[in-house]
Amino acid sequence: MTISPNEAGAMLADVEAIVARVKRSRIYRQSSAILMLWGAIVVAGNLSCLAAPRWSGVGWLAADALGAAATFAMLRRRSSPGARFPSRFLGAFALFFVFGFVWSELLGRFGLRELDAFWPTLFLFGYALAGLWFGAAFAALGLGLSALIVAGYFWSGDWFNLWLAVVNGGGFVLCGLWMRRA
Repeated sequence: MTISPNEAGAMLADVEAIVARVKRSRIYRQSSAILMLWGAIVVAGNLSCLAAPRWSGVGWLAADALGAAATFAMLRRRSSPGARFPSRFLGAFALFFVFGFVWSELLGRFGLRELDAFWPTLFLFGYALAGLWFGAAFAALGLGLSALIVAGYFWSGDWFNLWLAVVNGGGFVLCGLWMRRA
């Protein structure tokens, strides 16, 4: 049995397409758990801002630290034995926090409402960028939720933290559930 060069090329293209789909599926499944974790943290953080606005800064620092530690633990647990921790991911995460801190605290001097809009849209921008490499779902998540946050910033009035809890936190959970099916 012989295979023509055209048939061999078509078979290799099929294999490459399947490998690409499996890689995307693995990324989506791992990301789904992380999205749902952060969704729960965002809902809790925004609701705590409603309940105790005076403690919102400390509450968000604690929530972010818990979320970052849980995210890194999940990534570490899911990596293959003996694999190195993805230091580029850790570096990107740190750069986003440093960039956000410099602009929100040192240069921008944002008010509380502006901070509440800035931080989620900063990280959603990262999701939109990830969509360029990992698939359109990340880009849709980043751009769609950012648009809803901006709309809430202008039109939700005193209910902005509740809006963020539902749209941002709930959006992460829903997107995580959707990605799980991918």
